[in-house]
Amino acid sequence: MKTIAILDYDIGNVRSILNAFRTLNTNPIVTDKPEVIMQADGVVLPGVGAFATGMNNLKSHQLVDVIHQYIATGKPFLGICLGMQLLMEESDEFGVSQGLGLIQGRVEKLKVNHFRLPHISWNELRKPENISWENTIFRNVGKDDNFYFVHTFAANPKHDENILSTTVYDGYSFCSAVFKDNIYGVQFHPEKSAAAGLRILEDFTKL
Repeated sequence: MKTIAILDYDIGNVRSILNAFRTLNTNPIVTDKPEVIMQADGVVLPGVGAFATGMNNLKSHQLVDVIHQYIATGKPFLGICLGMQLLMEESDEFGVSQGLGLIQGRVEKLKVNHFRLPHISWNELRKPENISWENTIFRNVGKDDNFYFVHTFAANPKHDENILSTTVYDGYSFCSAVFKDNIYGVQFHPEKSAAAGLRILEDFTKL
C-alpha cells in the first residue's frame, strides 16, 4: 500500500482529500514532519485561500526546503487549488508575493466579461495542442468529464510546455493544470469531482 503525504500547513480543509485517497487503497497521512514526507510515495500540497498566507504558512512550518528536497527525489508531487498556484514564481493577489518557484510563471486574476468571481462551477478540461495526456495523471480523463472549480486567481505559466490543460470561463481561457517532470498542479478540486476526479488521484498514485 502506497503512502501519500498530505502537507499540513494550517490552510484549508484537507478532510475531503484524505477521504478520497482512503478510497483508493492508499495510506494517506496529513503531516508536516520532514521524515514522513521524504519517505512517502507521493506528496499532495492542498490549500484554499490567499497566496501570501499559504506561502507564509509553508515557511512557518519549515516546509519550503522539504518540498524542494522531495521533488528532487523524482517522486510524484501534486498541488491542488491554492497548492497549484504556490508552485509558480509569484502572484499578484493583494500585491506581489513570491511562490515556490518550481514552475516559471505567475498567478493572475481571472478575466471576466459578464460572469462573477469567484469562478464556482463544474467545468471541462481542454487538452492543448502538442500536449499528450497519455503518460500523465490525465490519461483517463474523458471528453465529457467535468471538474469542480472554486477560485478567483489562476496560474499563467511562462512556457506553454508546462500547461497540461486549459478551461474556459466567461469566454476566457485559463490554465487549469500544470506539469513539469514529476510535478503536477490542478486548479480544480479532484477530491470533490466525483468519479472523474478520483480517477485522476488514482492515476497520480500509479505514477
